Amino acid sequence: MLTVLACVSCTMRPLQGVLVPSSEAVEATSQIPILIGTTRARSSGDPGEMFSREPSTEMAFAQVTVSIPPDGLRKVGEIQWPLSPPGDPRKEFVTASAANLDRAEFNAAITQAVKATHRNKAMVFVHGFNNRFDDAVYRYAQFVHDGRLPVIPILFSWPSQGAGNLGSYDHDRKVAGQSGAALTELLVAVNANPAIKEITFVCHSMGCLVTLDALRSRASRSGSVSKLKNVALVAPDIGFDEFISAAETLGPRRPRIGLFLSQDDVALKISTSLAGGTSRLGAIDPKEEPYRSALAQQKILVFDLTHLGGDDSHSRAFDEVSSVMGMVERRLAQGQQLGEDASRTASR
Repeated sequence: MLTVLACVSCTMRPLQGVLVPSSEAVEATSQIPILIGTTRARSSGDPGEMFSREPSTEMAFAQVTVSIPPDGLRKVGEIQWPLSPPGDPRKEFVTASAANLDRAEFNAAITQAVKATHRNKAMVFVHGFNNRFDDAVYRYAQFVHDGRLPVIPILFSWPSQGAGNLGSYDHDRKVAGQSGAALTELLVAVNANPAIKEITFVCHSMGCLVTLDALRSRASRSGSVSKLKNVALVAPDIGFDEFISAAETLGPRRPRIGLFLSQDDVALKISTSLAGGTSRLGAIDPKEEPYRSALAQQKILVFDLTHLGGDDSHSRAFDEVSSVMGMVERRLAQGQQLGEDASRTASR
């Protein structure tokens, strides 16, 4: 069990943080800038960590640009971790730049990104269990690059321990349950930026607990966030009944919700066991009752990725370009919402 938990949401990452900027520029690499809001405390030990696993009482902001090797020199859907920082940009992901920002600089960076790219849609990504800060940054850069997502990428990083053991799982679940208010704060800030016209949320695993709490909190205060149009729950580590109960409270003006699940998700089967047998939303069979009727009643769009196969069922949504990333890219590029193509709204 602990071996599987240790592999959730990470690959063979180096022990040292990788956010040490490289001074080497290589042609044909792709530069992916990630804007960040985080409730992690700034790191005082590892210079490549930037933000630690310890929580902070205040939101911090940053921007990290990740350099990704040419597609012909890497396997698309995977992170090529540097063997030792800062890494070789010809064949590895490396950090091209990393800077701390204050709130005003963060807002200005969003506006500047819109002007530079001519894109006015923001995507906020919320990572899951067992993620260090650099894990989350590199994974999101990979997701945006390989999916060719036409968005301004914004990461919300909550203080996961970044360790795969039972104690860390319990710790992360507790912290995730306390992070919704900070995510709401970030959402409100992005929503208020006049350069942004539309917002999509993508959350993974335990990060969906953070997202759900933020949506529920915002709905109870003012009903909705006007620019938030889509929420994609990827392998959500949430109890099914808990999710349905929360969905009922979001009201008719809620964003469109897409559920990406895999019935063979080993990590979520372990989570089910740890939760005393409570079914995890990301591993249900959507054709079975009571799941089928409850999801239909709440008009949840279901995308079953079980048929895609592969070794890492918990992260296959980010590995498989033709499924989740491709679908999101097409929707955003065409100005559509999740599921407008009826051929892709049914479970598969």
